[in-house]
Amino acid sequence: MAETGDIQALPFEKALAQLEEIVNRLESGKVDLEQSIAIYERGEALKKHCEALLKDAEVRIEKITLKPDGSPSGTAPLDVE
Repeated sequence: MAETGDIQALPFEKALAQLEEIVNRLESGKVDLEQSIAIYERGEALKKHCEALLKDAEVRIEKITLKPDGSPSGTAPLDVE
């Protein structure tokens, strides 16, 4: 596995793919203890990176606001709650 420092350069899709690969390897039970610990730690770093990228994307998304007649009037922050 590569160092965790390179994680910051990964786009979301590649980070998520690596995270899924780690989960599959851990679930298979075919990884020795030391390697399991190492890939788990990388998985944890990938998870945090993916969460940060999603949060950044969420901040940039806006919803279109409409006038009473249904025509667009502008944008407002997306309320995800």
